[in-house]
Amino acid sequence: MDRLIIGEVLKPQGIRGELKIKTFTDFPEDVKAFGTVYIDEKPYKILSFRVGPDGAAYVGLRGIADRNAAELYRGKKLEGDRDDAPELEEGQYYIVDMIGLSCETEEGVFLGTVKDITNLSSDIYTLEKDGKNILFPAVNGVVVRVDIAGGKLVVNKAKFDEIAVV
Repeated sequence: MDRLIIGEVLKPQGIRGELKIKTFTDFPEDVKAFGTVYIDEKPYKILSFRVGPDGAAYVGLRGIADRNAAELYRGKKLEGDRDDAPELEEGQYYIVDMIGLSCETEEGVFLGTVKDITNLSSDIYTLEKDGKNILFPAVNGVVVRVDIAGGKLVVNKAKFDEIAVV
């Protein structure tokens, strides 16, 4: 089954095995929609879920009963079945679907291949070209078009040149 990485365990929270999660979704609440998450290929049913004032998700999973057990999951990635993922709105994409896209200018000049996207206040794209990394934030107007089926991420060259870091 096709899975998406939906978060990362930051640390245990409290004494009852709850985990503090950094979510990789636009809204932390989206993680709850999965119902079951996977850590190291093992399924865990979500028993409790809340979003803290810091924007992190706090999750209780079946089979993780105390703080000592929860400590073993620090730094682990959470995955969810793609079929359980919330529907995306027009213009939204899963990061996993964008990795490997060819990044080009509107004129068709190849800038690199999308290697990673870091989810911050503005997504930070990492391109790879000739063994070098190029980073740029996806601020307004830089990304012109995303064509998952065509395998392309099209950017505005002038804006890209202003903000890209090699």
